[in-house]
Amino acid sequence: MRPQLALRHLAGAPRRPLLVVGPSLGTTTDRLWGEVATRLEGWNVLGWDLPGHGHSPAADRLTPGFSMAVLADAVLAAVSEALGADVPFAYAGDSVGGAVGLQLALDHPDRLSSLTVLCSAASFGGPAGWADRAALVRAEGTAPMVVSSPARWFGSAIAEDRRDAALRDLARVDPEGYARVCAALGGFDVRDRLGEVAVPVLAVAGADDVATPPVVLAEVADGVADGRLEVLDGVGHLAPYEAPERVATLLRDHLARTAHSDRSSAASRA
Repeated sequence: MRPQLALRHLAGAPRRPLLVVGPSLGTTTDRLWGEVATRLEGWNVLGWDLPGHGHSPAADRLTPGFSMAVLADAVLAAVSEALGADVPFAYAGDSVGGAVGLQLALDHPDRLSSLTVLCSAASFGGPAGWADRAALVRAEGTAPMVVSSPARWFGSAIAEDRRDAALRDLARVDPEGYARVCAALGGFDVRDRLGEVAVPVLAVAGADDVATPPVVLAEVADGVADGRLEVLDGVGHLAPYEAPERVATLLRDHLARTAHSDRSSAASRA
């Protein structure tokens, strides 16, 4: 069953080219991407929230869970409902948001013009550890994650007040929604399909990221047909929140390059 997702307008005007951005587990798209979005002049930036996170409704325990492919379909359905089923868009996502981007590029390549994958992976280590985390959150809520997440989330450059604000968002996440995203992450593995990703990919790693270190993002950049890796010093797992100016600069450059490539390809076909 496809989960219901809230789509958020973060910046820009409706007639501008569309960029869709996706969040990390335990975060809200407003917090994670808001400052980046305001720096992307010329783009209409929409973000989506995971089930039970931010503005998306809580997960119903009586309904089945979902895979990463189903979550990607839910994102595409939300975008299509809001803007039309034929509207192409660029996509950028952090962690699980990046995995959704890879899934979209594999399952719906006709809709994506470019892809930016931040602090993410083609596989997150298999189901066992994620099943344990899901069980813990179902039993005790997100309080244990608030305690353990700082070591996984943040690099050396983040200010204490910004760290605390992100942790307050995590404390408000619906435990069932969090647990179901854990299951989707545990079942995600597209390492053997990276060569099928045809859109240009920018992979962004945090040098201090212990969850998805630079070598993992290098695997993505090297595995796709057209990939490039950038590593941000002092940054952990939440690159758009920890380094909004640097992420916005990388995104502006990548989006400009892919827009130029799209125009050149169109001209060659004319």
